[in-house]
Amino acid sequence: MSVDSETEVPNPVVENVRAALAAAGLEDTVVVVPDSVATAAAAAAVLGCEVGAIANSLIFECGGEPLLILSSGAGKVDTKKVARDHGLPKITRATPEFVLEHAGQPVGGVAPMGHREPIRAFLDTDLEQYPVLWAGAGSHQAMLSISYRQLLQSTGATETAVR
Repeated sequence: MSVDSETEVPNPVVENVRAALAAAGLEDTVVVVPDSVATAAAAAAVLGCEVGAIANSLIFECGGEPLLILSSGAGKVDTKKVARDHGLPKITRATPEFVLEHAGQPVGGVAPMGHREPIRAFLDTDLEQYPVLWAGAGSHQAMLSISYRQLLQSTGATETAVR
């Protein structure tokens, strides 16, 4: 599954995610694969896991600020529900430029950590059922594995239903 480390060119964004894992006291579980894993379905196929175990790191815009929703790849986020449940202004889809500006990572490769600045986060409680979660690690070809509790603690996310 991982690319030969001698031929792999280090990606500074992925290295930043690795540093964030270390700063959180977590093991470096980043794997780099030869094919794009920019969608939950593609990632699940490459990693051999259920699509629901993919923790999508979705950046939205909320009141002009970034909002990170860590959501199971098995469903779509109901932004109206999240906004209503947490007393937030309207949550809208962020542009790729907004995501890159605030997270420092490309859409389709956004990690739950390693952003330029801390981003307020919500964690989909549907992910708790999976013993191992997979999340983007800063590029379209990098993923990291993490437990629900580790993801909750390392991101400071608020647990919530997103559907």
